[in-house]
Formats: sequence, structure tokens, C-alpha cells
Amino acid sequence: MSTKQRTISAADLRSPEFMRVPDEAKLTAMGLWVHTDVFGRRRLIPELIAADLYPGRAMTDSVTDHLLMLDEAGFLTIYRVEGIECIQLARPLKADRRGATTDCPEPPQGLPWTSMAVGGAGASGRASARERARAQMGEQARVRADEWAAWEGQQERGRSQEPPRRPLLADAPPIGCPEHPHGTFQNCGPCGTGRRRHDRWVSEARYEDALTGHYAADDEDPFEGYCASNPGG
Repeated sequence: MSTKQRTISAADLRSPEFMRVPDEAKLTAMGLWVHTDVFGRRRLIPELIAADLYPGRAMTDSVTDHLLMLDEAGFLTIYRVEGIECIQLARPLKADRRGATTDCPEPPQGLPWTSMAVGGAGASGRASARERARAQMGEQARVRADEWAAWEGQQERGRSQEPPRRPLLADAPPIGCPEHPHGTFQNCGPCGTGRRRHDRWVSEARYEDALTGHYAADDEDPFEGYCASNPGG
């Protein structure tokens, strides 16, 4: 297989061949663009394709399903010639093919053929892949719904267990003097003194609340003590 450098362009991503690909198979489609030869071909061996596209991950079954989806969408063609099964991309990436060779035979031209590749014959294999893909997506949707429900339940329980906070002004000194505890529209020197005392008390109480929140956040940091005792790492 040729290893000449190729790049996926914006035009490739906007092409009808790629736009028709189901979302769950798009990453595999992009991987095949750069893991086929310059003619857009490679041998159809799902285990090797999965290893190239998703190294270190158990993705053979998913790649098998994706290949059938890509064949159904017209992104590639699965064909068999003289017992050798290969894939041919409908839109290979642009590349200099001068002197390039391929390990795959030419796909049949103008002849009907039925692929027996990747676990099933043609239509039955694609139908099975589609059902597995739908089941997988449905399961993922159920898991996400359960996670959201659990999170919302935690939020609701947290709100119901938190006691209401007493307003600061309920404990603040009066805004006026003993004769006018709620203030007065008349000129009153003691009321002015009472108002300044009230405002100072409210400012100090708000600062105390802010400082308490700051220290509470520090106490909840699980790495604070570790970092202080291990300054070097």
C-alpha cells in the first residue's frame, strides 16, 4: 500500500459521499481516507482496519458494522475478485499516483456482484448492522437519560435539605434612634448616627459571610494539604 502523504480537505468533508455517511460511522470513514492506498483501496480485513483506525481499542465489531453502513451509504464499495475481498472508496483523496502500486485487484466493471464480506451477505448483513447500530444508540440514549435523572435528583435533594438562610437585616440594628427606630422624615441627629451604625453593621456582616465562604472553599480542596506538604511535587 502506498504511503504517500494525503490530506482531507474541506471539499472532501462537504462531498455528497461523506455527507451521506451516518454520524456513528463518520470517524471510520475519515480514517479510511488516510488508511487506504492512493487508489482508495485496501484488503477487507476488519481486524486490521480496526487496528489501524483505533489502535489499542477493541473496535472490530464496531468497524464491521461501520463498513456495512459505509457500503450502504455509497462511501465505499465492497467487492470480491478471485477470492480476494477489498474495499474501493467512491471518493479517494487527491494524491500523486505516478509510480504507485496497489495490493488490491481492480473492482469488477459493469458486472453484478454480491459481497459476502464482514459477516453476512449483502442486504442481510447491512440490515443486521443497522439493527445493531440502532440498538447501541438507543442504549447510549438510555444511559444518558439515567445520568441526567440521577443528577437532577441530587440537585433536588440538595435544595430540599438546605435550610433557609436568615436575612442579615433581621439581626441588624435599627436604622434610626430609639425614638425613631424605623427612621423619620424630620431632621434628627441621633437618627443619622443610628443609620451609620446600621450601615456599618450590614457591611461587616456581609464581609464576614464572604470570608466564611472563602475559607469553606479552601477546606473543601482535597489537594491543598498535599501541595503544602509536598512543595516539590
